[in-house]
Amino acid sequence: MADATNHKPNSDNFWLTINKPIFGLAPMDGITDQPYRHIQKKYGNPDVLYTEFTNVEGVCHGAIILLKDFEYDETQRPIVAQIYGKTPKYFRQVATILCQLGFDGIDINMGCPAKSVDQSGSGAALIKTPELAQEIIKATQQGVEDYLNGIKAKDCEDISKKVAKEIEIRHAKLPKKFRQARNIPVSVKTRIGYSKPEVDQWIPKLLEMKPALIAIHGRTLKQQYSGQADWDEIKKAARLCHQTNTLILGNGDIKDMSNAEEKIRSYEVDGVLIGRLSFGNPFIFQKESEKQNKELLGVKNQNIFEVALDHCRVYEQTYSSDSKYHFMPMRKHLGWYVKSIPNAKIVRADLFKTTNSDEVESVFKKFGLIE
Repeated sequence: MADATNHKPNSDNFWLTINKPIFGLAPMDGITDQPYRHIQKKYGNPDVLYTEFTNVEGVCHGAIILLKDFEYDETQRPIVAQIYGKTPKYFRQVATILCQLGFDGIDINMGCPAKSVDQSGSGAALIKTPELAQEIIKATQQGVEDYLNGIKAKDCEDISKKVAKEIEIRHAKLPKKFRQARNIPVSVKTRIGYSKPEVDQWIPKLLEMKPALIAIHGRTLKQQYSGQADWDEIKKAARLCHQTNTLILGNGDIKDMSNAEEKIRSYEVDGVLIGRLSFGNPFIFQKESEKQNKELLGVKNQNIFEVALDHCRVYEQTYSSDSKYHFMPMRKHLGWYVKSIPNAKIVRADLFKTTNSDEVESVFKKFGLIE
């Protein structure tokens, strides 16, 4: 395939101005929704946040409910919208609407190992179809250029009038700075291979398209999340990226912040994405220097159970007006917040019966977790 579209120097590429090394919150389906990201940013302050991945075919087929995945607040910047699918023309149109929604970047998921995603030819399945992967990156970059050239959601042939109207409403609420057209960067999140590591073949195909950044999980699709993440393969990918202007983040099996910093040094990446380690623990993103400064000032982290309660209230504020609203998805987060306390099993049993934040508060007070 021909090289990516020639772009003008991109002064709107936040990846070039963000401090290195980068510590970001990894996108996780069913986890990194608007409330989760808000809490992680408020108490941990990761350098970058991604939305959950959203299907471009669904958006272009008029599924307005999917726009829920594109909710964010201004505290979360820089905020990257992650999308997936297999149809280049849909990526192009969704990229345009993501620009209109004011996102700081667009990320293409080429790493999800879920069976339904894989069988559809999306996510990590694109590792097997590198030419299609290249077409998708190019189409997404073209969608950004379309927006710079004045194209809006209402002009996209496969975006319904209902979806376009919602995009316009959200656009109008953006701060003035983000209502202006920006040449936002396109990145890719992927894995080291499909059934076996194939970094030397796969990563160069991505680099030909000049993505702003590649985030790479150190497992193959076949591994799912089992076994060990192979950071030696991530290092191979890093060295390939360093021959270009594309940045690279590593992902997989990070134990704590000091381990993250060690991996950055040893495996030559520009930063890391942290996923499961953030469950019930937004403080994980606080860098050692920040912790030391807090200690010197006598500042303590907020009680983690007060953070959990704050999370519940943000969740309610975000979704309670939805016709199909339910508190149940919040319960898994509550389980993670209490996982390390001595009587976690008993507390969790009570928390899993709660239906609102007031009930959660009562449980925490019952067990003396908050005053």
